[in-house]
Amino acid sequence: MSRAPRTLLMGFFLAWFALPFVWLLSAPFSKTPGFRLAFPDFTLENFPRLLETRGALHAFGNSLLLAGVTMIVVGLTATLAAYALSRQSFRGRDLVLYLLVLFSSVVTGVAAVVPLFTITLKLGLLDTHLGVILVLCGGLLPTAMFVIKDFVDGIPRAYEEASLMDGATPWQTFRNVALPLSTGGLAVVSLLTFVSAWDNFLIPYILLRSPERFPASVAIYSFFNELGLPFLNVLAAYALLYTLPVLALYLIIQKVFGFELYGGIKG
Repeated sequence: MSRAPRTLLMGFFLAWFALPFVWLLSAPFSKTPGFRLAFPDFTLENFPRLLETRGALHAFGNSLLLAGVTMIVVGLTATLAAYALSRQSFRGRDLVLYLLVLFSSVVTGVAAVVPLFTITLKLGLLDTHLGVILVLCGGLLPTAMFVIKDFVDGIPRAYEEASLMDGATPWQTFRNVALPLSTGGLAVVSLLTFVSAWDNFLIPYILLRSPERFPASVAIYSFFNELGLPFLNVLAAYALLYTLPVLALYLIIQKVFGFELYGGIKG
């Protein structure tokens, strides 16, 4: 294929994938938004109407709670576990890592909904944020451990040996040497964990019963009528606001770490 047709084909696919984002940016500011892409008759009325909707802002607070706590727990726990798996050799370590990654895709998936619901019910954590956080952490932790371990593997052991020879304790060596050099991996895991917890619909929908505990991913269904048709004006405004926390976190991490994240030493 010559260069011109290839460029046209690439431009077509880029435009096709960009259409939903253009709609997301235009529909919230339209008086009569539709499913088709069109120039909006500009208005800001959709956002005050959204704020007047019962439970809309409270759902955002619930989402921030679930995603934020999950991100912190997974980040701290995965870092400690990844460091131990990277620096300690024991029989069956590779098998453990393989099983962790394998089953991490099952814990929060559809196949595990019934067991997770039963366990949460038996523990008395049904309809609680704690139950949702524990399930999300259980599903995201194995992959996070695997990612951070790759960064820790890139840290030369000579740095830690020099710290130990200077009289530092193992904890001080981890805190002052290994942790600062693996912050790139922690940043990647934090972003992925926050996004996964923020947009997770299935687990909160199954485990939560009270509308006041719903996160934004579940509460968004309050913008549909009895026939299942959406109120596009407030739904579009809600969707735009729904993307802002993830975008803000990405920009913060990109500003601090940039795009060049490497295991161990940053080049």
